[in-house]
Amino acid sequence: MTTLTLDNVSVSTKANVYFDGKCVSHSLVLADGRKCSVGVIMPGTLSFGTAAAEIMECSSGACEYRLAGTEEWVRSAAGEQFSVPANSKFDIRVTGEPYSYICHYA
Repeated sequence: MTTLTLDNVSVSTKANVYFDGKCVSHSLVLADGRKCSVGVIMPGTLSFGTAAAEIMECSSGACEYRLAGTEEWVRSAAGEQFSVPANSKFDIRVTGEPYSYICHYA
């Protein structure tokens, strides 16, 4: 399921820019207090660390991801999601069109 809109949110207008602009996101606070971010990752391979657990929901494009401690790359496309544990790392690889996402923090 792809989230098409997020209603009643507070948006940080300052962009979070990572990896020389290869990943850009904005932080959101939902009406119920939950935090998430929406962003885009340009083609390439990036490595991220997590503090909180994350659910990465793809809204367009596709990626392959590899969780810390695994060797396998797994594909995730529009309408799909994957989970990353807290205090962990993951690699994400994007080819073709940019990967647009919503990152839900636990």
